[in-house]
Amino acid sequence: MKFFVDTAEVDEIAELNDLGMVDGVTTNPSLIMKSGRDILEVTKEIAEMVDGPVSAEVVATEADQMIAEGRKLAKIADNIAVKVPLTWDGLKACNVLTNEGNMVNVTLCFSANQALLAAKAGATFISPFIGRLDDINLDGMELIADIRQIYDNYGYETQILAASIRTVNHAYQSAMVGSDVMTAPPKVIKAMAQHVLTDKGLAAFLADWEKTGQNIL
Repeated sequence: MKFFVDTAEVDEIAELNDLGMVDGVTTNPSLIMKSGRDILEVTKEIAEMVDGPVSAEVVATEADQMIAEGRKLAKIADNIAVKVPLTWDGLKACNVLTNEGNMVNVTLCFSANQALLAAKAGATFISPFIGRLDDINLDGMELIADIRQIYDNYGYETQILAASIRTVNHAYQSAMVGSDVMTAPPKVIKAMAQHVLTDKGLAAFLADWEKTGQNIL
């Protein structure tokens, strides 16, 4: 499974990228706001830093304006994936931008029907929002599994990008049900390395080593 980092904080992306943990980056207007940076400036910097797709989101709600914004965002770098919402206008924009040779990430997906439409419109990525479904007592992983089956049934090449990942459980469950990609905040990716038994075992090893009185260096 590919790891995308869900942030617009350049330093956090750089740290994970140096470890080989970054296959792409997703941003959105809320993340850009938190960064305090100009959208074009920070998106360009991120796109130059990573090799994989960098999602940059349009803010228009009508298809023609989405297409115009998408074209401008796509000019920032060759690895930009234009992010559009899963609305009827968003699907229109997806189809046009895809046919022009751009990567398109269709976001805010909450049903298998929506995902099917996005694939038909030529989306590169479909972003079902796991955490937000959990918030209203629906099973986000069930949605991922449904989309996986539909796409496999008909050979759609649209990649499933599990989004709104909030916990390490979301991360591994997304992998278990066959998501192609997950996008998560840096803190969630780092937390995947943590386990109480690892900490306990390391403490025991270090205590025993100290008793030997030896040094490796």
